Amino acid sequence: MTERYETVVIGGGQAGLATGYYLQSRDQDFVILDAGDRVGDPWRKRWDSLRVFTPARFTSLPGKAFPGSPSAFPGKDAVADYLESYVEHFDLPVELGVRVDGLKRNDSSYLLTAGDRQYAADNVVVAMASYQIPTIPDFADELADDVVQLHSSGYRNPDQLQDGSVLVVGAGNSGAEISIDIADEHETWLSGRDVGYVPFHVNSRFGRHIGVPFVMRVLYHRVLTTDTPVGRRLRPKLLSQGGPLIRTKPQDLAAASVERVPRMTDVRDGRPVVGDDQILDVTNVIWCTGFQPDFSWIDLPIFDGQANPKEPIHERGVVSDAPGLYFVGLFFLYALTSSLFTGVGRDAEYVVDHLTSRPRPSRTDRLSA
Repeated sequence: MTERYETVVIGGGQAGLATGYYLQSRDQDFVILDAGDRVGDPWRKRWDSLRVFTPARFTSLPGKAFPGSPSAFPGKDAVADYLESYVEHFDLPVELGVRVDGLKRNDSSYLLTAGDRQYAADNVVVAMASYQIPTIPDFADELADDVVQLHSSGYRNPDQLQDGSVLVVGAGNSGAEISIDIADEHETWLSGRDVGYVPFHVNSRFGRHIGVPFVMRVLYHRVLTTDTPVGRRLRPKLLSQGGPLIRTKPQDLAAASVERVPRMTDVRDGRPVVGDDQILDVTNVIWCTGFQPDFSWIDLPIFDGQANPKEPIHERGVVSDAPGLYFVGLFFLYALTSSLFTGVGRDAEYVVDHLTSRPRPSRTDRLSA
């Protein structure tokens, strides 16, 4: 039997819950489908020492502030618990353990499949982040069998590593933080291009009260958007290599005895090669090389003609070639904050405003679809 709703939201993370908040405030008939066993599970499964890069006041969703001190830096489990409490507070209709594996459209509605369950909807909001499939270079297969390899998505703590040195590949925020996490117990090299860094410590008085608010509310939220020339110019670069280091600084890496080396370029005799010809005799490699989206389950012509074929064609999350289909939570969907707590609320409200401006079919039309 097909379950019918006006709107189905796919994904119960911060983007999906913010979307649910605005749908509920506009008296919409909707459901949020999430593949996890608990709300917030993607956060719980990240590395043990992870703390968000910004104070708690920038880690809140619409209508409910993050608990505790607004200047604290919450840990990953606290973020997961906050998301779970958000669902309970607003009584959002979240169905867990439902992994959507197909989306197509007939003449009157969108059809979704999730295993043996089927849904029909007038609108669909895909509220999934861009971080779905771990990206690992092809030459990883050439590393010797005695080298322990982990992707950042599977890293939890240094206990997973064997004795000996570690090469962390990818010098973005995750790579820098994980390098410091393991440097107390292992000789650590960090490989990758210099992505830059914000020029202040986020936990300093200046950072908490001036620096972080300026970066998050002005620079990332209002300046670096698809509406501004500078945002449009920088967006392709940010999509390919991510943003600058936020909490970790080069001096922090040096203080932890993390040695910076050039990008990993090859494997020789089972060991990684960095730069032109430097072979590192390491026993562990952690790939902090990012993720890519996976929308292979969407059977709709919304990806054609894109420079990045994995990114849907949209305008601020609105897919004009598929009326009633929306995206929220993608990296730089509209602004550099679009995948962050700071930005998902604005994007969700924009999408829901557009969604609710569409004519609502009559109950007879919906039942006959």
